[in-house]
Amino acid sequence: MDLKGKKILVGVSGSIAAYKSALLVRLLVKAGASVKVVMTDAAKEFITPLTLSVLSKNPVLSTFTDQKNGQWNNHVNLGLWADAIVIAPATAKTLSKCATGNCDDLLTAVYLSARCPVFFAPAMDVDMYHHHSTKINISKLESFGNIFIQPDFGELASGLVGDGRLAEPEKIITELSAHFTRKQIATTKRVLITAGPTVEPIDPVRYISNRSSGKMGYSIAEAFAASGASVTLVTGPTNLKVTNANIKVIHVESSSEMFEATHEQFEQNDVVIFSAAVADYTPKHVADQKIKKQGHEMVLELAKTTDIAGTLGQSKREGQLLIGFALETEKEMEYALDKLQRKNLDYIILNSLNDPGAGFAHDTNKITVIDKYKNIQHFDLKSKEEVALDILNIVLAKWSEA
Repeated sequence: MDLKGKKILVGVSGSIAAYKSALLVRLLVKAGASVKVVMTDAAKEFITPLTLSVLSKNPVLSTFTDQKNGQWNNHVNLGLWADAIVIAPATAKTLSKCATGNCDDLLTAVYLSARCPVFFAPAMDVDMYHHHSTKINISKLESFGNIFIQPDFGELASGLVGDGRLAEPEKIITELSAHFTRKQIATTKRVLITAGPTVEPIDPVRYISNRSSGKMGYSIAEAFAASGASVTLVTGPTNLKVTNANIKVIHVESSSEMFEATHEQFEQNDVVIFSAAVADYTPKHVADQKIKKQGHEMVLELAKTTDIAGTLGQSKREGQLLIGFALETEKEMEYALDKLQRKNLDYIILNSLNDPGAGFAHDTNKITVIDKYKNIQHFDLKSKEEVALDILNIVLAKWSEA
C-alpha cells in the first residue's frame, strides 16, 4: 500500500458507524501513515477520543480551543498539514455543512481550509442516503473535486436493508492507496485535449460554426491538471478561461488551425482527448471582402475538412490512449461504435441530444463510455465537472493497469 509517510487526517462525525473509525485509524498507522483525528461533538457519543488518540498516537481534536491549556487548535494548519482528509463516517449533516460552507465546528473548518484531496465515506440510513437533498449535496461536493467512497449495501442500524452502511475500513484504505498510486503515475503523464467549436470563415465578417461552448473540454483539462498531469489544451473560440496555471493553452479558430496545432503536439502526449466540435465542412472559397447582398439566394460551396481524430488515430504509437466524443441524434450506439473503430480510438464517449441536459451549451452532460473491446459504462446526468472526473478516473485506472 502506497501510504508510507503520508499524512492522513481522519474526520469522524456522529454516526453509529463511528466505531469503525478505530479500525480505520489502526490500519492507516499500520500502513505507515501519520494520522491525526478530528471529531465532531456528536461523534464522541459513539466512540471516545481516548480510543482514537491511543490508536493514532496523537491528541484527538474536536474544538477550536483547548480550554485546559488555553491553546488554539489551528484549523488552517491542520488543513495544510494533511496529504489527504478522510471523513468516515460522513453523516448527512456533515455532508450538508461541507457542501454549503457552514463551518461551525472544527471538522468543517478544517475541510474548508484543506488544499489536499478530501474523501467522504457516507454512513446513514437508506432513505436519508437516497433523499434528493443528500444527492444534491453529494453532487455538489463531487463537483468541487472531492472523492466519494460508496457506502455498502446491507442491514442498517434501523433494521432496514439497503445502501448506507459505511464502507469497510479495508475498502477505504484501498481507495486511498489507489489514489496516491494513480496520482504518482499522473504526474509523469502528458495529456492533450481539444475543446470548443471551430470557426470556418465565409468572408471577413461571416463564418460557419456550431453551438459548442467548450465547457466539457475545459472541465476535462482542469480535472487532469488537478491530478498532476501536464496538460495542453487546444481550443477553438470560447468565452472560457482555465483556472489551473499548469494548463498550456493554444488558441485556434478554424478546423485547419486545430488540426495543425493538434498534429504538432500529438506525438509527445500519452493521452489525447478529442472533445472539440470540429466543423465537418468549410467554405471552399473565402471572400477577401464582405459579400454584398445581391439576388434572392447565394450558393455556398463547401469542402470536407480534415478528420483530426481519424487522421491522427492512424499514427497512434504503442501505449498512447486516444479518446473521442460522439454527439449523436439518432442510431447513437451504432454511430459511436463506427467512430471508435474507424478512428482507431481506445474509448469513445457518447452523448445524445435526445437526453435532456446533455450536449452543447448545458452545464451538465450524460455520457456512455465504450472501450475498444466494446465494454460499456453508463453514467447518470451530472455536472460537466463531475463527468470530467469520471473520464479522469477511467484513464487513471487504465494507467494503473499498465
